[in-house]
Amino acid sequence: MEQGWNAFQSGAFSTAISFWQQAAHVYAKSGEVSAQGIALTQLAQAYQALGRDQKALTSLKQALKLTKRAHDPSQEASILGHLGNVYLAMGQLEDASQWLQQSRQIAETLEDASLLAQIFHHMGSLSSARDQRVEAMQHYGKSLQLATQIGNRALGTRAAINAGRTAILLQQYPLAKDHLNMAWLQVKNLPSSQDTAYSLISIGQASKTLGEHLPEFRDALLQRSVEALIAAAKMAEGQNDDLAASYAWGYLGQLYELEQRYEDALQLSRRATFAAQRIRAPESLYRWQWQIGRLLRATGDIQGAIAAHQRAVDTLQSFRPEFGPVYGRPRASFRKVAEPVYTELIDLLLQQAATISDRAEQEARLLEAQKAVELFKTAELEDYFHDDCVVRVSDADLDKVSQTAVVIYPIILPDRLELLVRLPGELKRFTVSVGGKELTDTVRHFRRFLEKRTTREYLPYAHQLYAWLIKPLEAELKSVDIDTLVFVPDGPLRTIPMSALHDGKGFLIQTYAVATTPGLKLTDPRPLPRDDIRILSAGLTEAVQGFAPLPFVEEELDAIKHIYGNEPLLNETYLKTRIQKKLREEPFSIVHIASHGQFESAADETFILTYDSKLTLDQLDEMIGLLRLREEPLELLTLSACQTAAGDDRAALGLAGIAVKAGARSAVATLWFISDQASSQLVSAFYRNLRNPALSRAVALQRAQLSLLQDLRYDHPAYWAPFLLINNWL
Repeated sequence: MEQGWNAFQSGAFSTAISFWQQAAHVYAKSGEVSAQGIALTQLAQAYQALGRDQKALTSLKQALKLTKRAHDPSQEASILGHLGNVYLAMGQLEDASQWLQQSRQIAETLEDASLLAQIFHHMGSLSSARDQRVEAMQHYGKSLQLATQIGNRALGTRAAINAGRTAILLQQYPLAKDHLNMAWLQVKNLPSSQDTAYSLISIGQASKTLGEHLPEFRDALLQRSVEALIAAAKMAEGQNDDLAASYAWGYLGQLYELEQRYEDALQLSRRATFAAQRIRAPESLYRWQWQIGRLLRATGDIQGAIAAHQRAVDTLQSFRPEFGPVYGRPRASFRKVAEPVYTELIDLLLQQAATISDRAEQEARLLEAQKAVELFKTAELEDYFHDDCVVRVSDADLDKVSQTAVVIYPIILPDRLELLVRLPGELKRFTVSVGGKELTDTVRHFRRFLEKRTTREYLPYAHQLYAWLIKPLEAELKSVDIDTLVFVPDGPLRTIPMSALHDGKGFLIQTYAVATTPGLKLTDPRPLPRDDIRILSAGLTEAVQGFAPLPFVEEELDAIKHIYGNEPLLNETYLKTRIQKKLREEPFSIVHIASHGQFESAADETFILTYDSKLTLDQLDEMIGLLRLREEPLELLTLSACQTAAGDDRAALGLAGIAVKAGARSAVATLWFISDQASSQLVSAFYRNLRNPALSRAVALQRAQLSLLQDLRYDHPAYWAPFLLINNWL
């Protein structure tokens, strides 16, 4: 056990895991239940340090069972607190709250001040994650008070640091300064350890931030930041803790980067890189490779900057980053932390391509940029679903598969919009002078007004977005014989239907069929086999589980039955178990669900309503996976009554990734819900068109949308535009 702790304290988490696994095994064989529970609890801490949250949860839940058998309430409360902390790090705040409340109840019954000090600290971090900053300050204050009473200076220091951080967020800068002063005084009296090194790192980072808000104390706070980071680095090196050393040297380099001391910053960043490489710590390494890339760019070494950014991306690709918490703070979002690495690489490659006159060499750079975009899209989807096995990468050559489609990658950068366009046989780039903020604001207005059926206020925004996204390509599009535009949308563009862009004369859908995909490499483009199409259709007309009735669903399912002769599962027959049984027994090529579907920012909060329960994306994947086992993948999944919140880019990512997650070649789904006969009319037209082997899926949907557009009752895009064809358009 002690060897594991020594390894953990030095940052060798994988080594600690090996020691604690062995210890747990030995205690299990000898029947020492309590000791086995302690070993598993420590094992979970090592897993969490590596961002392997699911393994941490498994270890803790096993430890909890053992501790209950041993009737050790103090250890039980400790494990419950650890469970809350892991769920907090994963961003599952309700679960975190439940475990922490259980832990607190036991600790209060035991009057265990040591446990309560830890629990209040975790609860402070939970409140902070919920943006309940006043509550967070109260919890950190209680933790600090109890830690001081029992003489736990290490925890008291951490509580003071986090109270200081929270005070900064509350704009209570003098209070923040007081807390950080207290932490700075206390940390000097702590023994050399990993905890102390990380406290010093945190003081350094928080002091730098506070200096930005207190200009009269800026120099003193920056000096403290430098002293704290140097002390942390030396302490870490003295303990052979390369991980802590890499963060200390790296953050010091970041501080010098802000001061434009580029040579000093480069030297420190390389030192941080070497430390991270020595212990194979990709979660640290990519940060400093990226930092070196930024520094080289600032000094004018563009080729060096590209190489450094590529190394950072390669490192990110080697693991699924979950961006570990610092003393209980939840993990940062993938988009905030990892996206800039990819975006800056893409930006550098595109800028370099613009300086190259040789067409072949220029296209090589554009291909590298396209590859970087695809890598980011894949990583983003893996992060959304918390599953690095969800993505099934295709190596299909677009030019061989389809000569009738153009693929458009809109790339939103802070100062401009780049359009990377895959035309038959070539890749081209177009630059549009619109900043990311202006584009995003326009997208938000467009989406909001699109859903208003009684107004045409969306039109100016539809015109503007057409001018930015399509107008620059018009000449190229007219020069090739294509009928479909496939968009790989970025960020806010996922929340809008491209079909509703307008050139002043007509909608884009009136000229081209439109499809969307989270990434071309995530698409398996092949034509739909029209012989022996088998469809499983299901839906709700009744109000269940607090959701409104869907009166036109029966008409929609009857229309599908008339076309394909299938018997739908309606209302009380539309049960999760019935769906599973049907999929197990028959090789369906299409699954159509006409029921409320809610796509949220978190994949585990996304669901499709059944009569008796809610179908999660994991359950849907598991059910449809039964078809994959027969090597007869689902050709099409249709969700005709789902919705995403306007402005929620991440929820729209979930919608875009539904086909990939479910293992379907393509999906048809709605961005917003249409409680109207229009939906059933469009769906029945789509399925009638789909029977025609001369029509691709995209064209079948296009014609169905045009049939509504030509109907005066439904010509507003609120009725026909929310339907998206996702992934395979053929």
